[in-house]
Amino acid sequence: MTLARERPFRIRASVEQLVLVAAVFWLLAGNLPFLTTALHGRSLADPAGAGFALALVLALVSLHVLLLGLVANRHTVKPLVALLTLVTALATWFTSRYGTVLDPSMLRNVLRTDVAEASELIGWPLALHLLLFAVAPIALLGWVQVLERPRWRAAITARLALLGGASVVLVAAVLLSFQPLSSSMRLNKELRYRITPANVLWSLGSAVAGDLRGAARPREPIGLDARPGPRMAARERPLVLVLVVGETARAANWGLAGYARDTTPRLRAQPVLDFGAVQACGTNTEVSVPCLFAPVGRRDHDEARIRGQESLLHVLARAGVAVHWRDNQSGCKGVCDGLPGDRPTPASAPGLCEGDRCLDEALIVDLDARLERVAGTPGTQLWVLHMLGNHGPAYFRRHPATFAAFTPECRDDDLGRCTPESITNAYDDALRYTDEVLARAIDRLAAHAASVDSALLYVSDHGESLGEHGLFLHGLPWSVAPDVQKQVPMVFWASSGFERGAGLPAGCLNGPLRERARAGGVAHDHVFHTVLGLLDVRTVLHEPVLDLVAPCRGDLVAAR
Repeated sequence: MTLARERPFRIRASVEQLVLVAAVFWLLAGNLPFLTTALHGRSLADPAGAGFALALVLALVSLHVLLLGLVANRHTVKPLVALLTLVTALATWFTSRYGTVLDPSMLRNVLRTDVAEASELIGWPLALHLLLFAVAPIALLGWVQVLERPRWRAAITARLALLGGASVVLVAAVLLSFQPLSSSMRLNKELRYRITPANVLWSLGSAVAGDLRGAARPREPIGLDARPGPRMAARERPLVLVLVVGETARAANWGLAGYARDTTPRLRAQPVLDFGAVQACGTNTEVSVPCLFAPVGRRDHDEARIRGQESLLHVLARAGVAVHWRDNQSGCKGVCDGLPGDRPTPASAPGLCEGDRCLDEALIVDLDARLERVAGTPGTQLWVLHMLGNHGPAYFRRHPATFAAFTPECRDDDLGRCTPESITNAYDDALRYTDEVLARAIDRLAAHAASVDSALLYVSDHGESLGEHGLFLHGLPWSVAPDVQKQVPMVFWASSGFERGAGLPAGCLNGPLRERARAGGVAHDHVFHTVLGLLDVRTVLHEPVLDLVAPCRGDLVAAR
């Protein structure tokens, strides 16, 4: 006799009954955010509003009955219900807590998240939520005995009745509510990604399928005509461009861009050029970083094309630029595949790491040594530093305790337990640390100006929501994302030797380029072409109109 049969109490149910109960439970436990958004502005006291609400409820239940009923049998129904109940509980937590939309892009982010990032999102509030909405119902599921139908014809008839009934109800509900439903979908394009757990299943499948398609074929080479320009070929001194890719720094809180707080005191004292609010390629790292290093950018955005092609770094390497990627985050998202790279470790950056997570100063801890190694060696180098920056929600972990200038500071991984003011304080303190790291890098580059011509370009990958409109973190679909997730800071500094080596006339940075920055309209789209121009790499991919330094180099177009 099995342990299950010894239990004094059993709930006996057919597969079809269990599927229907599960669909109703997911409606109540996971789809209130969807219903709240879809019914916004409608009164349930009004017959039309009540009818629309009923149609949505029936459609949601029928949809999940179909999804589960098509694959479940007597042996798999309980594991599937348990898994999807856990998925529903997790999805509901993050959508309600942070305003997250679980579209394919966000699920691709989830798949790429490392353990350190994920651990910061786990705490007692989440554990309690899972206890109530996942552990308890799954435990109850353990008491269910799934009935076996003695005849296969009866089993098939019951399943067809379930699926047929669900299909009829779903079609009828959609037809009866088509006009208000289509209107809601047009006004809230992300609404479909709030239907749980269907959103996770669809988005996960889409993300995995896209990754498998990309993995099945090599990246398409681009810039096969890339070659050194005359200045690059004739250089007798080393020229180094340090490209710093920031993380989750938003222009709205950037001191140099006009924020009320001075979150950039160290850079303000440097002869840097700030480009104000720069439009990012996307609202998450998985989209923005590949787009940042692609020739098409946001203006002609095609994610499949971008992921299927080589990046700016491969074009530069093909022309003879020595490229190196140093990562303090979750990888280069494919843009540095096949190129040299490393990441900080406790051994390489003592005192700056806790476990596998390092402060961003670890990216430049050996900058003096690197500059000394290239001194006296002609050639062009690009060093990319990928920061951890302001990656949330644990902003307080992104800086040393000595940088807590704005208090009280939220020192909890769960932003829901902090006040809006303390969240902003922690975020701004992390920005001040980014300011410090960038300023220290510039100081070290300037100290070696006699032997190495150098420049630094900093740009963040995307912005962040800090509670505005009930939204936190980032990653909303572009069409509905607020500007704070789309607008990022960008800063440029160059030594006088770099200006000469790049063919920039004296005073260009304080003349045409500064005027260009003040005019606004700068975007991630400019980075690909500006870096080609700065390093004097010639290729038909280069578009002078998107090269921010092209106005300083009148011979650039002719020399192509």
